[in-house]
Amino acid sequence: MAALTRLLKPSSISSLFTRSLSTTTTTAAVISDIESEHPNFSDPKSSRNFQWVFLGCPGVGKGTYASRLSNLLGVPHIATGDLVREELSSAGPLSHQLAEIVNQGKLVSDEIIFNLLSKRLEVGESKGESGFILDGFPRTIRQAEILDEVTEIDLVVNLKLREDVLVEKCLGRRICSQCGKGFNVASINAKAENGRPGMSMDPLLPPQHCASKLITRADDTEQVVKERLRVYYEKSQPVEDFYKSQGKLMEFDLPGGIPESWPKLLEALNLDDYEVKRSAVA
Repeated sequence: MAALTRLLKPSSISSLFTRSLSTTTTTAAVISDIESEHPNFSDPKSSRNFQWVFLGCPGVGKGTYASRLSNLLGVPHIATGDLVREELSSAGPLSHQLAEIVNQGKLVSDEIIFNLLSKRLEVGESKGESGFILDGFPRTIRQAEILDEVTEIDLVVNLKLREDVLVEKCLGRRICSQCGKGFNVASINAKAENGRPGMSMDPLLPPQHCASKLITRADDTEQVVKERLRVYYEKSQPVEDFYKSQGKLMEFDLPGGIPESWPKLLEALNLDDYEVKRSAVA
């Protein structure tokens, strides 16, 4: 895949996000501002790296598969969930407000997400990053509309998984308090019912040096997990229709854990040969 450059510099996106925070500012007004600053605004796909979005319910595995694709293709994986957790652990000015929102299972506001994403894009610009795989953004129609006008999204991958499996998977999540890596102690064996196929997932266990340092995220309780799913269906799922109307949505039903799902996802993305060629070179 050719080396391509991003449509707008992250600093331009950052300034757009900053102006979009006012509740009285319309999307059209925000876009008018950016176009006045960039009169030659255009987005030729031949001059930039690909730009993808990963959608799906909380806990479905967006981060896992987006990260794997990031490593495979050499494109930065930007997860808004990680940005929120980094801010929470930083004891910064937003940490107390974020802690209350996250622990209640509510969606983080556009204002906070835009601030965090803007900072991340600025860091990426300084490193010469090109393209992106967005994970957890956009979550609302307003976010999708602004993103759509700032740059062109090439593909939106919507990962899907049975809700009962989702809940069990979320409750099994663990994080190493020392290295920060994520694991999952749940051994899932969901029976076939109501026309849904059975599904099994092996636990993703930590190495020995992490085993005694595992912690559970404060928001991974059954009550909060179910509330997050409810909020997702209510607030975020319409984003799927937004991208479906543009012909950019690819729905992918996870057939099981990583060993079963990863090869099939690569096949759906026409990347199975790419991984074989890259492995041969390595």
